Amino acid sequence: MSALPPSYDAHQNYPNDPSKTAYQIPPPQPAYAQPQPGYAQPQPGYAQPQPAYAQPQQAYTQPQSTGYSNAGYGQAPGTHATQPGYSTQFIDTEYASQPKSDDEGLFGASFSNKAIRRAFIRKVYMILFTQLLVTFSFICLFIFVDSVKRWVQENMWFYLLAYGLFLVFYITLACCPSVRRQYPGNLICLAVFTLAFSYMAATISSFHDTGIVLLAAGITAAVCLSISLFAIQTKIDFTMCSGLLFVLVMVLFFFGWACLITFYAWGGSSRIMSCVYGGLAALVFGLFLIYDTQQVVGGRKYEISPEEYIYGALQLYIDVVYIFIIILGFMGKK
Repeated sequence: MSALPPSYDAHQNYPNDPSKTAYQIPPPQPAYAQPQPGYAQPQPGYAQPQPAYAQPQQAYTQPQSTGYSNAGYGQAPGTHATQPGYSTQFIDTEYASQPKSDDEGLFGASFSNKAIRRAFIRKVYMILFTQLLVTFSFICLFIFVDSVKRWVQENMWFYLLAYGLFLVFYITLACCPSVRRQYPGNLICLAVFTLAFSYMAATISSFHDTGIVLLAAGITAAVCLSISLFAIQTKIDFTMCSGLLFVLVMVLFFFGWACLITFYAWGGSSRIMSCVYGGLAALVFGLFLIYDTQQVVGGRKYEISPEEYIYGALQLYIDVVYIFIIILGFMGKK
């Protein structure tokens, strides 16, 4: 058997004995000192990723300060903004100024993007102008064609049928968000509603002189245009006046019943009561036109969601047609 090499302890105990140091272990210090430069070399390579690691941190903090500040949400409401780039004010004021959400998404902060707002307004008013064009066509047909005028005046049951369709489809579109948001069912329901309401307005117009009807249509266009421009330019927020509108509607409703009872009790209508009722109705629907216009245009406390273009066009259309009927009642004799 071959002899085992002397251990490291033997080398330490007998440094001068050749038999003990035949297999000397290399001095550890030089061998240990050599890898130190090699060990020191990776240190700069290890230190290099640190700036690269610090850079993503800075890039990650930038979207927090820019993206959140643009949206108005610096931190949670009621806390101080402590991140760099934030203001030191409370965020409650900015958060409270945002449009509120209500009625299953009917109102909301929907116009943060100006392109979305412009597309929504354009779509609403294109639908509105189409509806008004259909209504005006019905009115012209009923007042210029004598055979059609006589038929609608002799068959009032068709007017009652149109009135029933008007109520059913109006309640459906106003109270069922799933119907007015689903294409193409929303456009079909709106088309039926528009035809029914156009027939009603044209039937009422057939009982008046042709010149009076055309004059009332022109006055209605001027009044609605001026009211719409006022609603867009004014700093008064009429979307916060829903309670006032409700009170005026209740007054108009019960005053109308009082006029109807007086008509049947006295065997005729009072001109003064008719003028008061007509003036009150014109005031109410003029305020409704301002209210609905500001909701469509946006920039107020309550704004209509971009998905509710059918609802916006529906409300504006009803306001305009009712103002026309009221003005026609003022100017006509029946």
